[in-house]
Amino acid sequence: MTEQEPSICEQKVYEKIFRTHYETVTRYIYYKCGDLQQAEDIVQNVFVKLWKLCSSVSFSKVKAYLYRAANNAFINEKEHEKIVLKHLKQSTISIDHESPDYLMEVEQFHEKLKNAIASLPQKEREVYLLSRVEKKTYAEIAEITEIGIKAVERRMSRALLGLRDVLGKELKF
Repeated sequence: MTEQEPSICEQKVYEKIFRTHYETVTRYIYYKCGDLQQAEDIVQNVFVKLWKLCSSVSFSKVKAYLYRAANNAFINEKEHEKIVLKHLKQSTISIDHESPDYLMEVEQFHEKLKNAIASLPQKEREVYLLSRVEKKTYAEIAEITEIGIKAVERRMSRALLGLRDVLGKELKF
């Protein structure tokens, strides 16, 4: 950041950036996803992140940062959705010849599971999906997420406890 540039960390400057770019960045993401609520959520999270990182983003590059960060957040959400759908499809493949009641129960459980996984905190959800869906080892997850193996174990433990709390007796580990 040069001396002539205003500081994004000043509330008035940050608010002006928000007023100037919020709608256009939201529209950009809306055009990508087709869901206004999702677009607004992504952009609001990007602005929260900008506030937290205000000292490391230069004023002259803030517009590019906002678009890039929003696009990356959107891509991450889509990748997460693909992983969850892939996991759900794999677990329903073998039930084609079951009774309609059983199929309905399985479908309801998968919906509960999907919602329970989505409700996990981001860090726990990431570790859970890497382990259970992508079949990564704790060492591989530690390398991917750049945390220690013990941290991976703690996150997995919290994820499993969170899922057990939401799903109760329906979930078997």
